[in-house]
Amino acid sequence: MTTAFGDEHAHDDNVVALPRVQDTPDLTIPTLGPSRITSPMAPLLDARRTTEHYVDEHDRVLLDDTVAGMSSRGVQLADLPGFEPCGPRRKIFFDPSKTRAAIVTCGGLCPGLNDVIAGLVRTLTYHYRVRRVVGIRNGYQGFVADYGHDVVELTPEAVRDIATDGGTVLGTSRGPQDPDVIVDCLEQLHINVLFVIGGDGSMRGAMKIAATVAERGLMISVVGIPKTIDNDIPYIDQSFGFQTAFSIASDAIRAAQVEAQSTANGIGLVKLMGRHSGFIACYAALARSGADVVLIPEVPFGLDGEQGLLAHLRRRVEDRGHAVVVVAEGAGQDLLGHTVDDHGARDASGNAKLQDIGPYLRRRIGDHFSDAGVETSIRYIDPSYAIRSVPANPYDSVYCVRLSQAAVHAAMSGRTEMVVGRWRRRFVHIPMGVAVSRRNQVDPHGDLWMAVLESTQQPVRFG
Repeated sequence: MTTAFGDEHAHDDNVVALPRVQDTPDLTIPTLGPSRITSPMAPLLDARRTTEHYVDEHDRVLLDDTVAGMSSRGVQLADLPGFEPCGPRRKIFFDPSKTRAAIVTCGGLCPGLNDVIAGLVRTLTYHYRVRRVVGIRNGYQGFVADYGHDVVELTPEAVRDIATDGGTVLGTSRGPQDPDVIVDCLEQLHINVLFVIGGDGSMRGAMKIAATVAERGLMISVVGIPKTIDNDIPYIDQSFGFQTAFSIASDAIRAAQVEAQSTANGIGLVKLMGRHSGFIACYAALARSGADVVLIPEVPFGLDGEQGLLAHLRRRVEDRGHAVVVVAEGAGQDLLGHTVDDHGARDASGNAKLQDIGPYLRRRIGDHFSDAGVETSIRYIDPSYAIRSVPANPYDSVYCVRLSQAAVHAAMSGRTEMVVGRWRRRFVHIPMGVAVSRRNQVDPHGDLWMAVLESTQQPVRFG
C-alpha cells in the first residue's frame, strides 16, 4: 500500500533517483471576503465540468507536469501543489451595479497593451454591466495630484480601435509612488477594482497598494496583468507581446543575414532585448534559422583563445563566407567589468543599468579580424524600440483578450493581490508575491537552449 504519490518505487534499485524539486510556493489567493452575489456569468457555467479544454472553478491546475516532479513531492495526489484556475465564478463578491474600476499601465512599452485595456473595458461593461471604468494617465504618476494628470473615461466605444496602434493610450511611466497617496486617490474616485498592467516592479508596487488597502480595511481588489517583453516572469508559459516581439526580432536577423551574405567575409550583429533572460534571442534565432551564434545572459562566454567566440567566428566566416551573431542586451556583462546584479547606477524602475554589449562586440570582432589579416564588413542592428512599439500580432491579441477576461472574472469574485497568466497552457491565478519571487530564465540544461545549439551548431561553451 502506498503512503505517498509514487512511493511504490521508493525501494526499487532499478529506478533512477528523482530530481530534487524547488521549494513549493504558497499558491493561496487572497480574497476580500465570501462571494454571495449570483454572477451574470452563472448561466454560462451551469453545464460545465472539468475537461481537457476547461477547468472548473473548484478544481486546480497542478504545479508539476511530470511523474518525476509529482513523485518527488512525497505527498498524496490530493495534496499536490496547484493553482486556482481562471474563469468566471458562479458567485461574485462585488455588485456590478455599484462597482467602479480603474486601469493603469506602467513601465516600458510592449505589444498588446492596448489589447489588454480594450479587453478589460469590454468584459467589465458588456458581461458585468459595470457602469464606470476609468483609465489612470501615465502610470502610477496618474494617482499623484502633483503631476496634474487627468483620468480618462473608458467605454467600449472609446477603446474600439485602440488595438490597431502600438503603445498604450493611457501613457506610462517608470518608478514607484507613495502607496498611501495612490490609495487616497482610489478612495476619492470610489474605485472598487484596480487593474495594474506592468512588469515585476509594477507588481511590487501593486503589492504595496494592496497592503495599504488591507491596512485601511478597504474593499478594493488589486489584480495584475503581468507585462514583460523579456518573458522573465516565473510560473507563466509566455507573457503577452512576446510572440510579436520575437517575430519582429526575427526580421532583424533576416536583414543581418542578407547584409552579411552580400559582402565578402560579412558579419551581421543583432542586439535584442533581454536584460536577464535570453528568450527573445533564442526564439527569434530559431524562427529565422540564420544565426550562427546566439549569446544570452544565462550562458557566460569568452572571447579569446582558440575556443573563444572570436576564433569560432573567424572559422565560420572562412567556411561559409559570412556569419550572423545574435546577442541579448544582458549577455557578456562580465566582459565589460560589470554584472547585472551590481549595486551601482539604476534606472527609474530599480534595474541595474547595463553596459552596451553591442558596440563592444562589434569593436572586438573587427579588431580580431583585422589582427588576423582578414578584411570584413560588420553590419550592426539594434531594433529594440521598433519592436516594443508595434501592435500585437493576431496570436498575442487573442492572448491579451483572454488574459483581460480572466483578470475581470478574478477581480469581480473578490480576489486580490494576484496576477493572471497561463501555466501548462491553462489560465491560472498566481499570487503576486510568487510572480515576483524570481526571474524566469532560459535553462542552459533545458530543451530550448539545446534547440538553439542544434540550430546554430555553436559550441556548448565559448572559452
